[in-house]
Amino acid sequence: MLLHAWPPDETMWEPQVAALDAAGFRPFTPRLYGRKASIDGWAARLLDEIDGSFVAVGASMGGYCALALARRAPERVVGMVLAGSKAGADEMQRRLYRNELIARLREKGVPEDLDTEVDGEELAVAQEAMRDRLDLSGVAASFGGPLLVCVGDGDELVSIDESRALAASAIRGSLEIFEGAGHLLTREQPERFTTVLLEFLEQWKT
Repeated sequence: MLLHAWPPDETMWEPQVAALDAAGFRPFTPRLYGRKASIDGWAARLLDEIDGSFVAVGASMGGYCALALARRAPERVVGMVLAGSKAGADEMQRRLYRNELIARLREKGVPEDLDTEVDGEELAVAQEAMRDRLDLSGVAASFGGPLLVCVGDGDELVSIDESRALAASAIRGSLEIFEGAGHLLTREQPERFTTVLLEFLEQWKT
């Protein structure tokens, strides 16, 4: 299950979908927008939309959803990849920033420099969901499957140190640093991310 970031939508995974199909996997790329302002609610509905067990791959906002899936159904999430994401809840400064962004999106719409086809209201609701998400550090620490944490060394929102700590907290955690990449490393370095993802998924290939 490939869970997209904000502000892109599910089409951000097109390079990975093609590679996963070619490698014999079955990628599922749900749209997270339009599901109301609750990441835990997103997870509940997604679990009804896919059968059986799966690997949850989340970029930024999608990583928060991946952790929510593992919280709700740890027996079904056999592995996780968190790219440019974190397990903790927002600190107050970040919450205040999100409030300002939500207000701007609703008052003025989507700014021209924001690379997205998603409308302003859907982007605002997703920001509300991220702002109000739970601290799932305990979910990451207790997760029984392999957990791969990916981070760009130029990420302005998630530091290497906190990504390293997140990987170290997990039972079977590992860290991959993307040199020269920022927050949306999956879009900035799609070929390398695809290679790393396929290597991670090899352990489930039959």
